[in-house]
Amino acid sequence: MTKKLLFQAISKYFFGLVVIALLLFLPAGTLRYWNAWLLIGILFVPMFFAGIVMMLRNPELLKKRLNAKENEDEQKTVILLSGIMFLAAFVVAGLNFRFGWIVMPRWTVIAAACVFLAAYLMYAEVLRENVYLSRTVEVQEHQKVIDTGLYGIVRHPMYAATVFLFLSMGLVLGSPISFVILLFYLPIIAKRIRNEEAVLAQGLDGYQAYKEKVRYKVIPFIW
Repeated sequence: MTKKLLFQAISKYFFGLVVIALLLFLPAGTLRYWNAWLLIGILFVPMFFAGIVMMLRNPELLKKRLNAKENEDEQKTVILLSGIMFLAAFVVAGLNFRFGWIVMPRWTVIAAACVFLAAYLMYAEVLRENVYLSRTVEVQEHQKVIDTGLYGIVRHPMYAATVFLFLSMGLVLGSPISFVILLFYLPIIAKRIRNEEAVLAQGLDGYQAYKEKVRYKVIPFIW
């Protein structure tokens, strides 16, 4: 662990926290937007402890997770579209709370929060299983195909976790409109997976055989 990595991790953590808080509370026009506090809690508290664990046990993995600079042009487009999607979803959620467009029952919000936390646990398990899990699409030196655990069920369990994470966000925020906006994540992630698999099939030994062994990309028997 280096001071540079520690500073990078802390700065990105608080930058993300501040940006999301502003995107939610400013449109809501109040700090009494309890759904926003709920999302921030279930998102950033586990993230904080996960970061500490990676920093102490696997700083190289943390370094990979902090690097978001893509080399693939197609992935740069994916990042741009994802950013626009989240910006719209968070701002609309705040406006929905301010003007009371659609009020969701509290039990729906709590159920969505439970789904979010379950997906977070799945995400953590993927991080444990795959030490090559970079945020960018690339083939790393000495990288091997992982085909056990969740990777024996679907080829992209991390994306499976993010599907449930992101789709539940809109409901946690109490905004069905934001949920609809976040549905655009499905074609966006499909675009990312298509390009990622082309890169891996070309540069990673054994990946083509792995694709034939594990048929489903994200959701068993569906996709």
